[in-house]
Amino acid sequence: MTIEIWSDIVCPFCYLGKRKLEKALETFDADVPITIIYKSFQLMPDIQTQPGLSINEFLAREKGISPEQAREMNEYVTKQAHSLGLDYQLDRAVVANTFRAHRLLHHANSQGLQSETKERLLRAYFTEGKNIDDNATLLALADEIGLTEVQQVLDSDDYAMEVRADQWEARQLGIKGVPFFVFNRKRAISGARELSLFSETLSQAFSEENGQSINR
Repeated sequence: MTIEIWSDIVCPFCYLGKRKLEKALETFDADVPITIIYKSFQLMPDIQTQPGLSINEFLAREKGISPEQAREMNEYVTKQAHSLGLDYQLDRAVVANTFRAHRLLHHANSQGLQSETKERLLRAYFTEGKNIDDNATLLALADEIGLTEVQQVLDSDDYAMEVRADQWEARQLGIKGVPFFVFNRKRAISGARELSLFSETLSQAFSEENGQSINR
């Protein structure tokens, strides 16, 4: 089974959806290989990295709401994250363009370390307040994971075409928001939906692919 996930690294619901899928997979009682592929999607491809700008101020400006409303939105999603064992520290988040980090994810995929890199980037942004558009930061994270040839990638345009191809494909599929999960190119889940839906969709995708149902 192949699961493709279009998501952005600074999207709080993308991290929630990732964790919900993982929890559903923990109870997925089927002896079948599962390949997860993370696809690039930039919610705000044109934003400039601004380390000195708080996430509340940024959201207020982008959405045309008050800083207090932005803070309440962040508190709401932080509580959701906590229920899944995630520690969101959004007061520390650095407003950052994610194109460079998405290129790193494609490089990680070429070395079989994409899932580990995705998780590390998400934690760096949402919990640790790291600037994921900073080369030194990305190099340090990559070193933790065991990625090689990262400096060469960051100093070039490597994987830029792959990032843009993912985003073009998303448009062709009608994907307008993330996270967006595609199961065997037959079923999809849009958003960080309830855990039961992930479990149900996994079972349905398995049944369609193998012609048998799963005892649940």
